[in-house]
Amino acid sequence: MQKVYSKIDSIVGNVITLKASGVKSGELAVIEGKFGKGYASVIKLDGENVSLQVFQGTQGVSTDSQVRFTGFPMRVSYSSSLLGRVFNGSGEPRDNGPALADNLIELQGPAVNPVKRVLANKMIRTGIPMIDVFNTLVESQKIPIFSISGEPYNDLLARIAMQAEVDVIVLGGMGLKYDDYLFFRDALEKSGAISRTVMFVHTAADPTVECTMIPDLSLAVAENFALEGKRVLVLLTDMTNFADSLKEIAITMEQVPSNRGYPGDLYSSLASRYEKAVDFAEAGSVTILAVTTMPGDDVTHPIPDNTGYITEGQFYLKNGRIEPFGSLSRLKQNVNKDTRNDHRALMDCLIKLYSQYKDSLEKKSMGFSMSDWDQKLLKYGALFEKELMDLSVNIPLEAALDKGWRILSDCFEKNETGLKTDLINEYWR
Repeated sequence: MQKVYSKIDSIVGNVITLKASGVKSGELAVIEGKFGKGYASVIKLDGENVSLQVFQGTQGVSTDSQVRFTGFPMRVSYSSSLLGRVFNGSGEPRDNGPALADNLIELQGPAVNPVKRVLANKMIRTGIPMIDVFNTLVESQKIPIFSISGEPYNDLLARIAMQAEVDVIVLGGMGLKYDDYLFFRDALEKSGAISRTVMFVHTAADPTVECTMIPDLSLAVAENFALEGKRVLVLLTDMTNFADSLKEIAITMEQVPSNRGYPGDLYSSLASRYEKAVDFAEAGSVTILAVTTMPGDDVTHPIPDNTGYITEGQFYLKNGRIEPFGSLSRLKQNVNKDTRNDHRALMDCLIKLYSQYKDSLEKKSMGFSMSDWDQKLLKYGALFEKELMDLSVNIPLEAALDKGWRILSDCFEKNETGLKTDLINEYWR
């Protein structure tokens, strides 16, 4: 029988402390009082002194509120009924639909045994040329979108959710403005993608602890869909809000701060989530694409810095576009050798010429005289940015490759591209 504790020693922020025995870290507790019923999670053990983070906040909680430990960590219901639904950071419905309580699964399970993993070797098509052609997204990859505030990263995630060739989308929103939440919901409903989507949303007005639960909820559900053979894409925004929530909780717990005030286990906290990306040997896969906003556009900030060590590349979103320089998919070579025989060579050629265009653009801005080659590069760069880099461009991989050839033929002679003769003979327009 579960023991009920009715004496809370302290209430600081959203953290309560009491004396209890036989309690485990991460265990879920139920708090009851005049305010009603709420939930909390054990975040610190010091002998019999137990600290709990209250999900709904401590407003209304008093020192004589009753606390009952459940004996298990936080769990979430899992079934196909999740599809098309929206939940908050406590796993409760945000869409006014019925609560789900069947087939409960635990959060924060161990990472998958490497023996059960398959080397990432299958492309996820998105219809976005700067991803499909130049930095291909691969099944079971973990890759961030590095951005600054104000860039259209949520628009980009919504497009990927609508267009990615996967079976299930799990969208985890952390610290979202309410308008952003409505944007995601409305965009997915209008496109029809909501029927294959599960959303876990924490808004800026919700309790801090719920923000820290969003990745775990999203990944636990994604992993179980993958075990059923589904190709699952997990979209997370924004991991900076997640890390800031960890920082806020650490300050409340009076932990010794590390770099820029973040907790010393920030790397482990991020890695334990990103490492959930997996391609199961005899089932489906989990792919993670997560936005990380960089404070002050500083890539050396602890959050993007740690993220870069853990993940397999990054997409840089700058000036409303995915930048070709700095963006990197370290697994693209696993798949673009099998897409079309011109993919790798054309990709290299287009980027090389775009780099030269940048040099010519700088020469022009400084008032230097422009050669015929510079004029060709300027024409090429303008076409490349308009027809391939612009995020509004929405075409399949093969059409994007054909467009690349067409841009080359509009701007250069065959012998100026450096491409192999057999490829030119096959694809030159």
